[in-house]
Amino acid sequence: MLIRLAYDIQFDIPATVAMVALLNVHPSRTQDLLEPDELQIEPRLEVAHYIDSFGNRCARFVAPKGLLRLSSSTLIRASDQPDEVYWPARERAVGDLPHEVLGFLLNSRYCEVDRFSNIAVELFGEVAPGWGRVQAICNWVHNHVAFNYQQARPTKTALDVYTERVGVCRDFQHLAITFCRALNIPARYATGYLGDIGVPVRLPMDFSAWFEVYLDDRWWTFDARNNQPRLGRILMATGRDASDVAMTTSFGQADLRYFFVVTEVEAAGFDEPSGYDNVS
Repeated sequence: MLIRLAYDIQFDIPATVAMVALLNVHPSRTQDLLEPDELQIEPRLEVAHYIDSFGNRCARFVAPKGLLRLSSSTLIRASDQPDEVYWPARERAVGDLPHEVLGFLLNSRYCEVDRFSNIAVELFGEVAPGWGRVQAICNWVHNHVAFNYQQARPTKTALDVYTERVGVCRDFQHLAITFCRALNIPARYATGYLGDIGVPVRLPMDFSAWFEVYLDDRWWTFDARNNQPRLGRILMATGRDASDVAMTTSFGQADLRYFFVVTEVEAAGFDEPSGYDNVS
């Protein structure tokens, strides 16, 4: 199937500020793009592109004082099958893991692995290693954490989520990642597009978070918030946790003014973001 991806994000910039944006489709999906995936910036600015240490495509620029608009629209080919499920997938011993995977067993900004060793063993130590253990973690997080946008905050860690039992999609994933790492299962944070394709529509749309786990010899997709295989998941970036894959990072003040994201199966009559007329 073909999926239309688009965003329109606008900021008020009080003073000149350097920024980095991770808004492109992940390089692993570029072969599926049917239209250019280019960041459009108003006012027109000089932009430097680079690949970060996690393999994500990044855009770097300096924004002047005033209104800043970041936007794009592209078309991508996606599988008409949901996320792959493979119950025979096995955990690998830490000593046998590839070097580049080891970092996804460690503490990170939002994942306090050392604080969860006893908790994880108590909850999941008796579950057979492998796919089933990761699914048991997803089931537990999905069933014990309530989703609530009003409870979002940028400082919330996995331990906070475990204590408070409420959060947004990134919080569900941080807690599941931390449980996995505490059991020596490499896990990394992922972000991208996940439209309401084949499920009841939930508006407004937003970028989504999920996580990936290293079993056998590859990374597999899991999602503790939705906890079901989904259609049309389009990866943008992966990292140790949300701090590595922020959609924008400003080295100074940048006040969000308007935010629009859409991901939907391509059909006649799709309307592009209408821009400044929609600013509230």
